[in-house]
Amino acid sequence: MTDDESSAGHETEALEIDVEENDGSLYRILSSAVVPRPIAWVSTRSEDGVDNLAPYSFFTVASVEPPVLLFAPVDSAEGLKDTPRNARDTGEFVVNLVTEDLAAAMNETSATLPAGESEFDHADLERADSTAVDPPRVAGSNVAFECTLHDLVDVGGSTLVLGEVRHVHLEESVTTDGKIDVGEIDAVGRLAGSRYARTADRFSLERPP
Repeated sequence: MTDDESSAGHETEALEIDVEENDGSLYRILSSAVVPRPIAWVSTRSEDGVDNLAPYSFFTVASVEPPVLLFAPVDSAEGLKDTPRNARDTGEFVVNLVTEDLAAAMNETSATLPAGESEFDHADLERADSTAVDPPRVAGSNVAFECTLHDLVDVGGSTLVLGEVRHVHLEESVTTDGKIDVGEIDAVGRLAGSRYARTADRFSLERPP
């Protein structure tokens, strides 16, 4: 058997997509392949005093110095959703960590509610006062980042919301010797559709020099 014949025997079929010729959105492919994604459970307060709470899984750290978090809501047909609009109007928001015990409540806050109705009340979630910003934290969330708006950036059909961290809330249950302990955080990650992932199954790799 030649090398060419051996290679041919291991060939597999693949779906090739030319983005310029693709008629539909790549949302399903992107959200299914870029996994698991952490969830920013963002609480804001409107200028009218309504507390909003919504989950966003297009979320990451944008900068360490200064400490800046980024989440990217997909715009609605009418433009900005409540969360980015509130962040723009008031300049403040809180990113709450979603752990497994809060997953069902987080899912409830993704419901489309009438204007003026708070997701905190809809999901029967207790508020906790923030320290550096006006919007409340989720009382049951053991990690929360209180942020002031750093920038809003339009990218196609999404709006990147960047927030500079002003205060960090850490429950003692997720710390060891005064430092955050990832082994104590039962965070959940978003996959695609209605599927999520737990972070309980972990392994370690030593980074090479």
